[in-house]
Amino acid sequence: MAENRVAILYSSAGVETGEVALDPEIFGIEPNVPVMHQVVTAQRAAGRSGTASTKTRSEVRGGGRKPWRQKGLGRARHGSIRSPQWRGGGVVHGPKPRSYAQRTPKKMKRLALRSALSARAAESHIKVIESFDWDEPKTKRAVALLEAMGLQGKTLFVLGSGDDIAVRSLRNLQNLVLLPANQLNTYDVLWAETVVFTSATIAGAGQRGAYEVSDSDFVRDDAEGGAE
Repeated sequence: MAENRVAILYSSAGVETGEVALDPEIFGIEPNVPVMHQVVTAQRAAGRSGTASTKTRSEVRGGGRKPWRQKGLGRARHGSIRSPQWRGGGVVHGPKPRSYAQRTPKKMKRLALRSALSARAAESHIKVIESFDWDEPKTKRAVALLEAMGLQGKTLFVLGSGDDIAVRSLRNLQNLVLLPANQLNTYDVLWAETVVFTSATIAGAGQRGAYEVSDSDFVRDDAEGGAE
């Protein structure tokens, strides 16, 4: 059964101004851990390039002549110096270019995203900012906002199309990821310790939109810092 939860509402200066009721169907369900695991595994696998390649004995250049006659020399018989047991020869069962993409149904992706958002909401790690009314991009102002909100560690900001100044202010900070609202996905929500929405983006979080997170979406490494 879905639970009713709230998130603290902040001004663009980081001052608490009230609370926002969260949609229980998005932020109040029981997290489905196996589905989240499967979706994140597929998303991480899709980030692999799959370009490793080795040559078999038929692809290695040379070795057309038999190195020595079949019998009479007391040595093992060989037909080509490009066979796998020779140095410089072909590789047996080596890697070849391949795709690591896994098929994940859209309904499963939506359930995983709602589960991840519900898990963060249950921990009171969902924050909402009324709007970014900043007149010019300043990293110093972004740092002051994070300090006022008490945000430490990995943080995900879910921004709208009109938050360009906020993007330019926040993008250079460490342990911070910025995402358009229509590209919100399970991996980034679970990666972050705190997820910050705006009043405009919180309304459509977890809803079906024109953009569907696909298995080919880029997945960043945990050690990577901010995103542009």
